[in-house]
Amino acid sequence: MSDGRSHGLPYVPRPQRTVMVSGGFDPVHAGHIRLIRAAADHGDVIVIANSDEWLFRKKGFVFMSFQQRCEILNAIKGVVLVDSVNDNDDTVCEAIKRHKPNFFANGGDRGRSNTPEQSLCEQLGVELLWGVGGDKKLASSSDLVEKVRDFSPAPETPPVRASAKVSEK
Repeated sequence: MSDGRSHGLPYVPRPQRTVMVSGGFDPVHAGHIRLIRAAADHGDVIVIANSDEWLFRKKGFVFMSFQQRCEILNAIKGVVLVDSVNDNDDTVCEAIKRHKPNFFANGGDRGRSNTPEQSLCEQLGVELLWGVGGDKKLASSSDLVEKVRDFSPAPETPPVRASAKVSEK
């Protein structure tokens, strides 16, 4: 059994690399889960959840409170921290400066033309990751909420139960 030492030198643990993801996560959906789980392949995941005020500026409503979103995000495998951000400038630059992650991961709907944090990441040496969790956006939280608003089920149509794989946990 190895005690973690090599050639008589003391074992010094290497700090884990960190990868930051950010978003409104309102509501959290399968696309967010895929983003976070794929980001975890690069290191410990720090999730930056935008403020309720940011959500209201962006979409005109808040579906889930910051606390509710954080509780769900903290339960996702690979997440080591869920944190808030001063997003008055509509970016998460303040959190990037504070946490100094190794990577800043972006999902399929983000690119060089719509990622305002890109120049800060380049200045700080934070590597940008694109298309994490898939090259296209699986779903939009705003679209999901809109579907609920427009939903009017026919009374004679019973709900259909979906089958899913058993959880890995």
